[in-house]
This record gives sequence, structure tokens and C-alpha cells, in this order.
Amino acid sequence: MEKIIVTGGCGQIGSELVALLRQKYGNENVVLTDVQVPNFHVQEIGPWEILDVTSYESLKAVFTKFKPTKIFHMAAILSATGEKIPQTAFNVNLLGTRNILELAREFELPQVIVPSTIAVFGPETPKQNTPNETVMRPNTMYGITKVSIELLGEYYAQVYGIDFRTLRYPGIISSDVKPGGGTTDYANGFYFDAATRTKSTCFVSPETILPFMFMPDALRSIVELSEAPQKNLKHRSFNLAAFSCSALEIAESVKKYLPSFEFEFVPDHRDKIAASWPQSIDDSCARNEWNWKHEFDLDGMTEGMLKNLKVL
Repeated sequence: MEKIIVTGGCGQIGSELVALLRQKYGNENVVLTDVQVPNFHVQEIGPWEILDVTSYESLKAVFTKFKPTKIFHMAAILSATGEKIPQTAFNVNLLGTRNILELAREFELPQVIVPSTIAVFGPETPKQNTPNETVMRPNTMYGITKVSIELLGEYYAQVYGIDFRTLRYPGIISSDVKPGGGTTDYANGFYFDAATRTKSTCFVSPETILPFMFMPDALRSIVELSEAPQKNLKHRSFNLAAFSCSALEIAESVKKYLPSFEFEFVPDHRDKIAASWPQSIDDSCARNEWNWKHEFDLDGMTEGMLKNLKVL
């Protein structure tokens, strides 16, 4: 029987991942950990622990208590927040992952899954159809730590035999958790503003194009990667894609369903970060090696978001 620990279990992806994994493996077999206390409803459903991943001893205590067979290490400081507190981002993202991998070695943990990001790419990376293997010279602390994590994971796989796997998420759109420190949060902002009938102010340019993915696809992808037979995998780090669109196209998609929706564009420093990232992603390695297929396009995501937010 699997015993799974999820770090960052109160975060945007982590909170929904915990719910999905508990449906699949049983409430008692999925441990939510986070620096924050989960809400009362989540506390009642399954095991949880307060955990700071930068504390090796605290992590070791959790490993000792629950004896995991697999860990989804979701705890991270995201891109926009990371530029405000770069040293904290370094400690949480990179040193926290080092702690996870070192304990995985010590406890002989079979598998470690860590989400990566398109932020590993930088201004020198091809912007169109960015390949899985290419130049990775990011110019944000978030991207720098994630490139380092990919390399560190490769090292622990080669030297210690840990089954380390990671996927490079595009911008993730979710109705369950409000935007919280990511550069792609402007897309989520359109939907949450539409739900409150508020005029939306977007912090990137209307022509800014980035790859995106609806949360159900994001959750399914990381579980499918975890369950893929190791013999089928030629890589440990995978590009992941669904669709690409401009900020204006997202706003116009919302307006298709809500004609009264109003929006404006007031670019700030985050637009420069977005401009350094790929506009489209080649995820053929994921599609060929573990049969990745996305389900939602832009309008499908918009309809799902607005229904989830009870606008439609």
C-alpha cells in the first residue's frame, strides 16, 4: 500500500492534488504537510502535519512517523514572490528540495516527484515550440532554483538510484485557490474578477503570449507521470503543454461568456518576466514516453472556470 506525503499541501496545486490522491489511495494514506494550518474540513479528512521543508530535522521526523513510499514535493516560492524575497526562495526551493532528496536517500524512498516550470527557460531559449532539451539560463530566482533542482534530482537518480521525476508546468489556472505570487496569475485574475463582476486590471501586455493549462489536466499529468513505468522513460524532466494564448485572448474568451466583462492592461515588472519565457512548448517527450494528452483548450477552460466559480 502506498503511503504518500505531499509538501506544500495548502498551495494552489498541492491542495487539489491532496484531494485527488486521497480519492485514489485512501484518505489515511495521503499526508498533507505545509507551513500553514489547513482548514478544519481538510483536517477532519486525513492526516496532516505542520512542516517547514527548510528544517531537515522536522522533515526527518515526518519521514520517521509516516514512512512514506512516495513524496510529491510541491512546496515552493513562486516567480513573482521570489523576486521580492530571493533568499527565501533559494532556501525554500533549492535547500528544501535538497533536504527531501537527502532524506529520500537515507530512508530509501522509492520515488520523488517535484514540479518544475517553464521558468527554467530564459531569454536565450527558443520562444516557439521550445524543445525538451535546450538552453536553460533563467533570469529569475525561481527559474534558477528549479533548474538546479532538475540537475540535483538527476544527480540523486544517477548516484543513489532515486526515482526522481519532474514536469515543467506552464501557467496553471484553478478556481479553487486565488492567485498567489506567480507571474501567470494574471490569467486566474480575469476569472476571479469576472466572478465578482469587477473590472479586471491585467499586469502584463495584451500581446503577451504564454503556455497555459487548466488544473484538472495539471493534476492528472503529475499523477500519470508518477505511475508511468520507469522502463518507458528516457527522461526525468519533461516539458508539459496544453495550449498557448495571449492575455487579450484570455480576456476575450471570458467576454464570450460574460459580454459585460470589462478589462484593461497596465503592465508592470512582471511583464518583463513573462516576456523571458517560451510562448509555446514542445512536449512530445511526455506524449511519447508516458502518453500525455491534454483535455482542455482555452474556451473549455474558461467555461469550466466560470462554472466552478458559479458565474455560469
